[in-house]
Amino acid sequence: MNKIEKFVYDALKRHPQIKLFVRDMYQNVMDLIPDKPNYTANDVKVLEGYFWGFHDLSPISNDERHMLGCKLNIPLRMPEPGEPLSIGYWDLSESNQHSSFLISHSSFKEVATSYAWGYHKGCRLQWLGDSNDTFIFNTARDGQLCAEIHSTLLTPRIISFPIDTVSWDGRYATSFSYRRLNELMPGYGYDIEDGSYLDEGHPADTGLYIVDVEKNTRRLLFSLDYLASLEPTENMKGARHFVTHTEFSKDNQYVIFMHRWIHDDPDKRFSRLITCRLDGSELYISPTTDMVSHYVWDEKWGILAFCRINNVDGHYLFSDHTMKRWRHVAPQLNSDGHQSFIPGADAFITDTYPDGRRYAKLWRVDLNTDETKLLADLKSPKAFQSPNCYKNWCCDLHPRVSPQGTYVTFDSVHTDHRALCVMKLGE
Repeated sequence: MNKIEKFVYDALKRHPQIKLFVRDMYQNVMDLIPDKPNYTANDVKVLEGYFWGFHDLSPISNDERHMLGCKLNIPLRMPEPGEPLSIGYWDLSESNQHSSFLISHSSFKEVATSYAWGYHKGCRLQWLGDSNDTFIFNTARDGQLCAEIHSTLLTPRIISFPIDTVSWDGRYATSFSYRRLNELMPGYGYDIEDGSYLDEGHPADTGLYIVDVEKNTRRLLFSLDYLASLEPTENMKGARHFVTHTEFSKDNQYVIFMHRWIHDDPDKRFSRLITCRLDGSELYISPTTDMVSHYVWDEKWGILAFCRINNVDGHYLFSDHTMKRWRHVAPQLNSDGHQSFIPGADAFITDTYPDGRRYAKLWRVDLNTDETKLLADLKSPKAFQSPNCYKNWCCDLHPRVSPQGTYVTFDSVHTDHRALCVMKLGE
């Protein structure tokens, strides 16, 4: 954002409805300017009609031979409960040996179907642990949310609970009420009842769960009632609480999650990060002020989050799970973004939301120098701007770097169609 845009954003950020109105009016004026060409630093394979979802999971396998994907079966509207989403994969092995991509629509191998999904977090499709042929995703069977594990070698297996993120060793997964998430943060959960206790602001019988994937059991790690009592703030009074955006540390010892709460307006959220061991001990709360939006965890660098500290929004790097030490990274990137570390490099990728001309950018950031390099600048047509939080079909880039750092994948609508995009990262 430029200085004027940043000033207006800061003045209106506590008034989301006014902020959205001003944004829409500003973009309508900027639409009078002719479009500039879309830009990418390297060649991009655009797979229209497919998407992935959030930035915290890579669709590409650990050996970088296969890429998972979600194939849409409906036009641009919110999915109804029980509508199918096709699940499958592409073989990247030949593309790894060539400068150009050899994947296409016809090479997509459809293998499963999800009946519980959304545009932003997909169906939480992800590779299971360090496997290169086994994956897990959320779905619904007989009106009940669950997860399915699929493999090229084994018969599909059912997990009795929906999952959010699986530990890096594949042993555990996080879980919470997706019905509650969908109510309090529309478009991110599923409209399927799963013990959401929607009539309670901070129920004692739901919250953050840890699932034992092998045993198909789960235990309540923290109830929402407990989280609401933990260093409460004034704006928690009378609020409705929920958890979301979970991730395991690379050594599988800790879990991090977002504790959020709202009052009457789902667009006006308050957030904080919490880390702990898998048994609930060693609990730490982020030193943020009411706002955390996105984050990612790296074994070398720690936790990188877009958040607010000392009333300044930005990307902050916390040195470890205690979140007691931090530094402001690349302060020139003053707009929200979704981060992904580049393995083997002191750098990360992040994106921006569409600017005044509806262009979303993809940046590479050097963690040692704070220097940035533009990787993509792509148009987001007005049709893909969410009319409101209940029709939340916008398309964020959500960049994900592959496990070996060869590719960056992202979702985009710059061709007037939602698409899963793949770009070789290079130097």
